Amino acid sequence: MPIPNSALVLVVDGRKMLFFRNQGDENQIDLRTEAHDERDDAHFDRELKTDGPGTAAGGAAGGDAHRPAMEETDFKQQEEDNWVKEAADELRKRVLHNDFDHLCIVAPPKALGVLRKALHKEVEKRVVCTINKEMSGRPIPDIEALIESQTKANAPADV
Repeated sequence: MPIPNSALVLVVDGRKMLFFRNQGDENQIDLRTEAHDERDDAHFDRELKTDGPGTAAGGAAGGDAHRPAMEETDFKQQEEDNWVKEAADELRKRVLHNDFDHLCIVAPPKALGVLRKALHKEVEKRVVCTINKEMSGRPIPDIEALIESQTKANAPADV
């Protein structure tokens, strides 16, 4: 489905959140930056964790009593997931204030999965396009070209 005029476009990953508004029409996308935010990536994993992984109690049959029994928590991934959930929360606030009727989401696979789980029902109703691709570091013309190619490829053919 082509992206209509005034549609909101969210480009998000674990570090950046970009909101655009389509000032063009269904034939020509013209994205204008509405808001953007970037997560401070200063927290390194070693600064976030305070302890080693957990271990299971060794029994009589346990020869590897000191081997970690649990995987270490990936704190960087947790931060990225929380960032994407913040984007979902921002969409919820916007939709409850009737800020948009149509939404296009561009995100890499992992972020898109986290975002889909966190979307409010009213936001879900307005999603007209989701594109599974990392584009947060790309210039606006590249994002426009991607959206145009994806929406035209998925549009029904004229009879």
